[in-house]
Amino acid sequence: MSSAVVLIVIVLVLAVMLAVPWWVLVAGPTGRSGSWFRVGTAACVLGGVGLPIALFLGHGPPQFDPAAIVGDVALGVLWVVFTWSVIGLVVRGALSVGRVRGARVTQGIALGVVVVSVVLSGYGLYEARRVPQVRTVDVAIPGLAEGLDGLRVVVLTDTHFAALDRERWSRQVVDEVNAQRPDIVGLAGDLVDGSVDKRRDQVAPLAGVEAPLGRFYITGNHEYLDDAQSWIDYMASIGWQPLHNAHRTVDRDGDRLVVAGIDDPAGTDVAGHGPDLPAALAGTDPQLPVVLLAHQPKQVADSAAAGVELQISGHTHGGQIWPFHYLVRLDQPVVAGLSRHANNTQLYTSRGTGYWGPPLRVFAPSEITVLVLHPDR
Repeated sequence: MSSAVVLIVIVLVLAVMLAVPWWVLVAGPTGRSGSWFRVGTAACVLGGVGLPIALFLGHGPPQFDPAAIVGDVALGVLWVVFTWSVIGLVVRGALSVGRVRGARVTQGIALGVVVVSVVLSGYGLYEARRVPQVRTVDVAIPGLAEGLDGLRVVVLTDTHFAALDRERWSRQVVDEVNAQRPDIVGLAGDLVDGSVDKRRDQVAPLAGVEAPLGRFYITGNHEYLDDAQSWIDYMASIGWQPLHNAHRTVDRDGDRLVVAGIDDPAGTDVAGHGPDLPAALAGTDPQLPVVLLAHQPKQVADSAAAGVELQISGHTHGGQIWPFHYLVRLDQPVVAGLSRHANNTQLYTSRGTGYWGPPLRVFAPSEITVLVLHPDR
């Protein structure tokens, strides 16, 4: 898809996202006249012009962090207002069918949309910025040695360190991870948005993660928006083991498990990158179960074909801001949680530890996941 087509699509989407709230919150309640109508219309026009500019300055070639912060917050709030404006239209239509209509109804619905949007935006900001809750899930693994029963795999993913400085949050996440007494920690991609020079300080606390059997990292699609190899090298420099289409065999008292990782499909256009599951599993003992880090849930099709016992993914954010998960589901087989696929391959999809873009999470809380492995008896 050409850049011109992408730009046109973005402009049209933003136009619709602004037009619906304008109709519900401005045009309808004012009867399209008066000072509030003029002020509201001007604000929508200003948003229609300013938001694309802020997003371009923040996420385009300028990489101007203050613009990214303004644009991302505005986009997240706009999505919430748009969603509830659509719901407001549906309610208004239903009431109209029942012959309940008039200026007071229109104004009451507009007020309701504003109140709900303000509350959910505030809640979403809090939910995105807090230290994620710990979610513990028991997973039965065929072929897992009895000596590895209870093995604790802590999953981080989609931290997306970006324009908003979250160094303190990063340290708090490390403390929470270590409190879970992990045997293994896996970071399943989308570590950052930006270069090592710009985001190093936010990522550096991850050096403090403690896991006696290994700390493993794979790339997500967002690493490939900048320089994925630089992040692979940096993570190695702070003691993590990048699984760049590779595996490691971990051992506890003679009982073993394969931990493998593959690149995100976004790396296909980068020389030496791109997912290569056969390479990642080459040389593994076929008698040992495999836990695979693969950023996108849809990579499970290849994992199932290869007989992988458990794939760990992120990418979806659980939808991040309701009801975006319905759109995510069009692209991915699973949005969140533990699921079973062909050949008894299991997939755990994390809702993510951080957030991307808008610093909001609405009805899609972030998580630090503890997968407790058990033999499938």
